[in-house]
Amino acid sequence: MKDTVSYSAGLMSQSFWFLEFKKVVRLRQDGMSYDEIKKRCVGENLFGAAKEYRALRMAGYVITRAKAMDDRLVDIFESSDLATQKLINLITILRTDRLFFEFVYEVYREKILLGAEMMDETDVNVFFTRKEAQSDLIAGWKDSTKRHLRSNYLNFMTDANLLTVIDKKKTITPPILDTALERCLLAENETAMVKALTGEN
Repeated sequence: MKDTVSYSAGLMSQSFWFLEFKKVVRLRQDGMSYDEIKKRCVGENLFGAAKEYRALRMAGYVITRAKAMDDRLVDIFESSDLATQKLINLITILRTDRLFFEFVYEVYREKILLGAEMMDETDVNVFFTRKEAQSDLIAGWKDSTKRHLRSNYLNFMTDANLLTVIDKKKTITPPILDTALERCLLAENETAMVKALTGEN
């Protein structure tokens, strides 16, 4: 995880947006620039947004994720199965959001190492309490902001199949990384990312 990324509550207003992400990656593969992609997303309302300003914001967020991919990862995405593609979408979110990455690394990975079977909102609350003590920025966030983030963290992890909802309980289901994807991450010195997702020690 790059240390240059500071804490942000930006995920509060985002969704997993897998299909939208897939469209942007495909347009990039077709040779369009990101400015051209943004104009097309808004002009043709490719994401089906209710308002133009919403289409613009969605395009901005999804393009930021796509920019976190190099050509090698794009090629892996294009040739992968659905589960791996969803995981790559999650990886781009983790690459661009330091706090969410720290949650997955510090909480999800730890629970796997401890052999825990479930994850719930309490785990996120404990995480935020710890981060508030470490960061004045996070301590200054509204409770509603942290509530939105807590919900999105768990939803994103469920959408990427890191969690599986059974009888309203979130069961921890660590992914088995595609070999090409794991090699790509390790080549980018992202051992921490591999450990965060798989629970490796």
